[in-house]
Amino acid sequence: MRPPAFWNAGPGHPAARALAPLAALYGRRSAARMDRVGTGAPCPVVCVGNFTLGGAGKTPTALALAGRLRDLGASPAFLTRGYGGRLAGPVRVDPDRHAAADTGDEPLLLARHAPTIVARDRVAGARLCVEAGAGVIVMDDGLQNPTLAKDLSLAVVDAGAGLGNGRVFPAGPLRVPLARQWPHVHGLVLVGDGAAGESLAEAAVRRGVPVHRARLVPGGNWAGRRVLAFAGIGRPEKMFATLREAGAEVVATRAFPDHHPYGGTELGALAAEAGRLGAELVTTHKDHVRLPPDFAARVAVLPVTLEFHDVGALAAQLAAALGRLSGAPARNCPWPGA
Repeated sequence: MRPPAFWNAGPGHPAARALAPLAALYGRRSAARMDRVGTGAPCPVVCVGNFTLGGAGKTPTALALAGRLRDLGASPAFLTRGYGGRLAGPVRVDPDRHAAADTGDEPLLLARHAPTIVARDRVAGARLCVEAGAGVIVMDDGLQNPTLAKDLSLAVVDAGAGLGNGRVFPAGPLRVPLARQWPHVHGLVLVGDGAAGESLAEAAVRRGVPVHRARLVPGGNWAGRRVLAFAGIGRPEKMFATLREAGAEVVATRAFPDHHPYGGTELGALAAEAGRLGAELVTTHKDHVRLPPDFAARVAVLPVTLEFHDVGALAAQLAAALGRLSGAPARNCPWPGA
């Protein structure tokens, strides 16, 4: 999906105003659903979500959190819906056996770092996480999904994009009215810099919600490399800017919708253009797993990792979530089949 331009044009845009009645209905129903009490898992659940539709850096955040949880002595497993994949699950992702068409692109990335379960039924997925040896579940997306109770919910925000026009879908990018989402959020992860993110950080502080500042750090040596960059993620321009900041000579860019399934004609055009420009093709890890293997072998990857400014503050909040259940053999919430 490519977000409509008016989502970033201010709340007074005619299209946003025209869709306001439908957004109000959607928002009320979504908020009521979000408020439902979820089923408890037999191990802690850390949810990485966002306030809006589209990408904000959830997957790099989930990977970084898994690393911090290991530092605390926990054994994480990832639980995700598998957006864009055909498998409903619950199924454990095997990068050697599954393709993006099976599980979606993000689970393939997560599965390289820890056991990863794709499940549209989050409760069934949590059960399989535990069977896979999870001592803590890192839920990639699902802040607005009430079916599974969370011990810690972190909302990830791209500071450069913020919340768009601040309206609820379809008038804007919010999944649920912001005021109804704050009570479910235990921490805000602010990625990068930007005025839009700062205003949200101030709102979090007023509510007593900790703000964890972070940045995406590119890997590899890009200085002087002549590249044609393409990406089908939430904000492709962010990837292009990261390449430039890393010293690459970005001679052309091509942006596609998030989770875009690349076709042969598109890939042929990209290869031909790169040849004319004397440039190498480069994309994101998330896009790379959606490419046919023969084409993927000809495309460089821009690796990025999320680094937190204050790792100690984040670790303390994670440890508190784990500590609430330390020594407890079972959760207070009912667990089907227990």
